[in-house]
Amino acid sequence: MTPDSALTLTRDAMWLALQLAAPLLVASLLVGVLVGLLQAATQINEMTLSFIPKLLTMAVVALLVGPWMLQLLIDFTRRLFEQIPSLIG
Repeated sequence: MTPDSALTLTRDAMWLALQLAAPLLVASLLVGVLVGLLQAATQINEMTLSFIPKLLTMAVVALLVGPWMLQLLIDFTRRLFEQIPSLIG
C-alpha cells in the first residue's frame, strides 16, 4: 500500500462519513433553530423542549434517507473489497 493509496482511501472514507452524517445533522440543525425561535418568541426557557422534535425529525429523515445511506455504504464496501488485491500487493 502506497501513501497515495492510503490517502485516497482515507479521503474517500471521510467523504462517505460526511455524506452519511449531513442529512441527519442538517435536519437536526433546522429543527433546533426553529424550536429556538419559537422558544424565544414565547419566552419558554425549557432546555428539554427541543429534544422530542429533534428526535422525531431525525427518525423521519433516517427512514426517508436510510436506503440511500445504506446504498452508499454498500458501494463503498464493495469498492474496498475489490481493491484489496491492489492494496496488498
